[in-house]
Amino acid sequence: MPTAIENGCSAIGDEHVYDLVCVGFGPASLAIAVAIHDQGIPARPLYLERQQEFRWHGGMLLPDTKMQISFLKDLATLRDPRSHFTFLNYLHSKNRLVAFTNLSTFLPLREEYNDYMTWCASHFDDYVRYGQETLQITPCHASSGPVKSWKILSRDVTTGRKTTVTARHIVIAVGGKPRIPAMLSDPSPDSPIVHSSAYSVTIPAMLAQKRGTCHAAIVGGGQSAAEIFNDLQTRFENVAVTLYTGDTALRPSDDSPFVNEIFDPHRVDEFYDLPEEAQKDTIHRNRATNYGVVRPELLDRLYELMYHQRLHEPDESKWQYKIVPRTAVVGYEEQGKGRGRLKLKNTVNGSISLSETAFDLIIVATGYVRDAHVSMLEATKDLLETGKYDISRDYKVRYRKDAVAEECGIWLQGCCQDSHGVSLGQRHCSYRGCTDKFNQLSDTLLSILAVRGGELVNSIFPPSKEVHSEGHAARRRGTHNGSQNGNGVVS
Repeated sequence: MPTAIENGCSAIGDEHVYDLVCVGFGPASLAIAVAIHDQGIPARPLYLERQQEFRWHGGMLLPDTKMQISFLKDLATLRDPRSHFTFLNYLHSKNRLVAFTNLSTFLPLREEYNDYMTWCASHFDDYVRYGQETLQITPCHASSGPVKSWKILSRDVTTGRKTTVTARHIVIAVGGKPRIPAMLSDPSPDSPIVHSSAYSVTIPAMLAQKRGTCHAAIVGGGQSAAEIFNDLQTRFENVAVTLYTGDTALRPSDDSPFVNEIFDPHRVDEFYDLPEEAQKDTIHRNRATNYGVVRPELLDRLYELMYHQRLHEPDESKWQYKIVPRTAVVGYEEQGKGRGRLKLKNTVNGSISLSETAFDLIIVATGYVRDAHVSMLEATKDLLETGKYDISRDYKVRYRKDAVAEECGIWLQGCCQDSHGVSLGQRHCSYRGCTDKFNQLSDTLLSILAVRGGELVNSIFPPSKEVHSEGHAARRRGTHNGSQNGNGVVS
């Protein structure tokens, strides 16, 4: 068997071996970075991020859109309200704390929350490599004994240059890839189909240059679809918009206090131990908190806009802005010159028809696929306990104990969707592809990032164990003193 060096891996004890590599530097990895800082762990971390800078859902940072969770569910407060990285301390540092208090709201603008997370991320710039797409993770096999480290292969998205690093621990938190149903796939360069995740970075500029009326369709009935529907008619007079939803109506989200308790951190333990059928039932009962639903205040706004049309034009077929319920989009026919008609299915009687309008723009708000870890970890599947990516309560992938050392491991975030309850995750997924059958409601949300980040840090760097940093052993120390801590960040 080749040695670690022959495998392209640095030897254990080498100063080039990172204690932790996080693949992706979005909110989940940022919460981990904050927890490492707050707990004063003298680790040597590295964060690999495909984007060229920190940006949270940049394609959906629409004007005047607000968060759907309290600012108290930030990157630190629920874990440690004394942290430097709370939203309140961010406001204080920006000299906006008093002014924000005068708003009397728990829901900041999404634009401001993105700025808050960007502010947090800026503290860790020395530990982040932006513009790096992670391609593969492979085990570093020693001449004998279990795997004690991993090799991470990444590619510079600008130059194409590939590099490798070695780490003892890896967290995969890359977020989701835009999901465009196969029947709406159109690879042509002038395709009118755009995923909602790219909306604000592509559509406004395109519409500003458009002459005459642009006919746009929106596919989906959730929050993103509704926000785009509202934005198009609020900001662009030259757009005629039709929103298609297979449901009987746009439905409201439920964030009432009793229901909202499903996002409480302690609910993870409760859910994790439930039988599989009980897990599925719990998820089904609580889907109205997040999936395919719209904030009630936005629904009120949209209904008022629709009523205003009715006031001036009783004939709905002549309206500029339309919501078409009970209509699923099941296909697409290219019409040439960057236009296309939609194949529509009546969800009541099953009849199929073609849209009368040839659309210049088709915005697909159909969510995300969260299975990027499957291809990344292909080279590790022979080490798995069961042939599936079974996830422990601490989010660690279960590899065979004889194959992977205890002080080495891989953790998953944002793709754990059926084991940690409505607050978190997924028990397992086949290495051929992740199932979203048991979609959890906050594994991909922000609700408990602070607590979850702390849990992962405690799993990766247990308080009773030593952390190897810069080639030597160093024990965890406290940090609420404003001095430079073990990972080089000054609070």
